[in-house]
Amino acid sequence: MKKVITYGTFDLLHKGHIRLLKRAREMGDDLTVCVSTDEFNAEKGKRAYTSYEDRKYILEAIRYVDHVIPEKNWDQKIRDVQENDIDLFVMGDDWKGKFDFLKDYCEVVYLPRTEGISTTKIKHDLGLTDSEDWKEEK
Repeated sequence: MKKVITYGTFDLLHKGHIRLLKRAREMGDDLTVCVSTDEFNAEKGKRAYTSYEDRKYILEAIRYVDHVIPEKNWDQKIRDVQENDIDLFVMGDDWKGKFDFLKDYCEVVYLPRTEGISTTKIKHDLGLTDSEDWKEEK
């Protein structure tokens, strides 16, 4: 059985998130999603609109997802891979190269992002942020 893992905040769930989860699951037999906790997001200077518990609940309801675990810090990835017998680490290509250190523990794949959609863009469009960072994600 091939085990896959991915990470993210998964706030304001949208088509891009679902496509990432679907493609990640198609690459293996079992998908673990590691979701940033509210506390970890605060450390990163981010704030999710939806609470960790609600994001976890939503992800657990998605058919592509087999397990949801909390992401509490940057340093847990190697431990997560080892403790969960992960064969493949998958992230969006906006993170390309950032997790290559995991290649000593499992295969690492960066998938293309879905064009025209991101949580940052949604927040901007709704007036929840004045950031224009989303333009770089198009």
